[in-house]
Amino acid sequence: MNSANSSPANSSTNSSTVSFGLSGRVCITTGGSQGIGEACVRRFAREGARNVIVDIDDARGQALADDVGGLYIHCDVGDKAQVDAVIARTLEAYGQIDVLVNNAGIFKAADFLEVTEADFDAVLRVNLKGSFLMGQAVAREMAKVRRGSIINMSSVNGMLTIPTISSYNVSKGGINQLTRVMALALADQGVRVNAVAPGTIATELAAKAVLTSEEAKQRILSRTPMRRLGEPSEIADAVAYLASDASSYVTGEIIVVDGGRMTLNYVVPV
Repeated sequence: MNSANSSPANSSTNSSTVSFGLSGRVCITTGGSQGIGEACVRRFAREGARNVIVDIDDARGQALADDVGGLYIHCDVGDKAQVDAVIARTLEAYGQIDVLVNNAGIFKAADFLEVTEADFDAVLRVNLKGSFLMGQAVAREMAKVRRGSIINMSSVNGMLTIPTISSYNVSKGGINQLTRVMALALADQGVRVNAVAPGTIATELAAKAVLTSEEAKQRILSRTPMRRLGEPSEIADAVAYLASDASSYVTGEIIVVDGGRMTLNYVVPV
């Protein structure tokens, strides 16, 4: 699935050589047990940060926590009581929260006329409501000390669309507006809020959503100027930058990390 190794433009190997000074910071990552979330957790661990991994996949989440020396907490981010429990347990363990990565996300693929109300609600509950609940709860703690960084996980599909994952598209468009609203509302509280919008990244989610065949993969690559899939570590690098003091004057931004896809007005040979 991953063509990165064949591309001279591959820069993901640079990930471990860059430091953003996150040592000692407490970083919560939702959907942290795999894919982009796991890459963020591992990136924070390399920085010497203290990880809190939030997920519903207990086996993978706990295994990752054991591997990086972090704390795993089971949580359905669409449930406020469970979200509040995450905040309480994090504060009990570490006494502070410096960074939140709202990464938990799902999709339900179907032709638009076949999308069910239940599936539409399920996607928005996790992707959008979950980011709101976690973001609000964490921001309340950050506001007390007037510092913190929240990074929401958007997508190029918050601006572009794929008709067979309409609820996912809607949820990511909502994430973009949620990011902007939070950034304005929290600026006076010392809390910065930004988003990262990945293109097609070599993850299990992408394999199920848009990389379902070799033909589908070729379509993706044909509209990606860098002619490869992105690596989870490359998204984690952007997240680490936004989590750090290196981005101290950045808030309300949606940073696109897509190999040039959003700027392309033609297709390229693969």
